[in-house]
Amino acid sequence: MSKTPVQEIGEQAETWALEYLKKQGLSLVARNFHCHRGEIDLILKDKEDLVFVEVRYRQQKGFGTGVETVNSAKQRKIIQSAEYYLYSQKIWEHPCRFDVIGISLDTKQRVEIVWERNAFWGNCYI
Repeated sequence: MSKTPVQEIGEQAETWALEYLKKQGLSLVARNFHCHRGEIDLILKDKEDLVFVEVRYRQQKGFGTGVETVNSAKQRKIIQSAEYYLYSQKIWEHPCRFDVIGISLDTKQRVEIVWERNAFWGNCYI
């Protein structure tokens, strides 16, 4: 099944984010975790913390950055998906956080990345 252009750029944005986060010392645990509650783009390990990352790509910044587009409804879906991930992996009372990576291209088509650590709060204890 072929991907739409939107899916292709979303996948590329996730790859850029993953490469960036690996350079910051994080390690990949899972990519594109899907469950009935939603999806988590990236799950990484940062020392002892599990980090659930939402990646947002914006072609133009005029409508807000990628980080600004993660509204409360999206946050709830990510938190519920993270809870399900922890439950499915039998991970109990593990420190975790929710980060957002905003990606855009500058006027010279260079990748710009904004990493918001602890972008929102969610209960990670099952």
